Amino acid sequence: MPRAFRVCVPTLAYPLVMCIAFLLFTWLQGFMPGTAAAYIAIIWGLLCITVHEWLMPYRQYWHPTRFDLINDVAYMVLGQVLLEQLLLFISFLFVATLASTTKWQISGIWPHDWSVWLQAILLLAVGDFFRYWLHRWFHQVPWMWAFHQVHHSPKRLYWVNVGRFHPIEQALQFVVDALPFVLIGVQKEVIYVYFVFYAINGFYQHSNCDVRLGPLNWIVAGPELHRWHHSLDLQEANHNYGNNLIVWDVLFGTRFLPKDHQVGNLGIPVANYPMSYIGQLIAPFRRYPTTD
Repeated sequence: MPRAFRVCVPTLAYPLVMCIAFLLFTWLQGFMPGTAAAYIAIIWGLLCITVHEWLMPYRQYWHPTRFDLINDVAYMVLGQVLLEQLLLFISFLFVATLASTTKWQISGIWPHDWSVWLQAILLLAVGDFFRYWLHRWFHQVPWMWAFHQVHHSPKRLYWVNVGRFHPIEQALQFVVDALPFVLIGVQKEVIYVYFVFYAINGFYQHSNCDVRLGPLNWIVAGPELHRWHHSLDLQEANHNYGNNLIVWDVLFGTRFLPKDHQVGNLGIPVANYPMSYIGQLIAPFRRYPTTD
């Protein structure tokens, strides 16, 4: 592989993929529903991330095994697709029932008159504030950490395991960073823009891509920061809680990106922790010895 390619791709891939995804999304909206345009833009980003992971991985041995992929796909399909749709259905049903039986109305607190792009930026900032604190509590509150260990259990990072969350944690995430915006009636056009960034950044964040974001590491919660969050050393892992943005970590003093060494082993300091989908559904309700 040419040296210029190896130098340029880690620096330029993330911003280029993200920019092209939004250009594609904007163009497609001219002749198809916004949902379809958003998913096509996300698929474009995902294809680029997949190619980047295999051609220029951060670590060769982080490529997933067949066992890893089987369980990650189970999490993706059952959690990120089916459970997510069920939660959305329940929330919309709740809002419709509330609106038809009461005079409840709080949509006026959201700046609906702003441009779609400004509203999407506000949605990112406010949503990430709530998600930051929920994520931090998942590390600090023992019973919550029992559920969050599922997400930290992999010893390798690659984009497919981005969806490895216990259903209980996923439901709590939805209540904190999605339900409030459903309740106040954020326009679907704003949600589409938010969703494109949320998905592509999330896939990149968890990827095994060799990426160097430079100054962007002070704005977005990218892969360089998130690897430290998955460190086996909990003193390192208890940092970088931001879901999309790192600005709340900067503000609250939990941003962590050392320059003198790279992240070591990943995972959790727990012995005999199950790695199968079914095993991890049960794991939070059992006790396992630590390896400290």
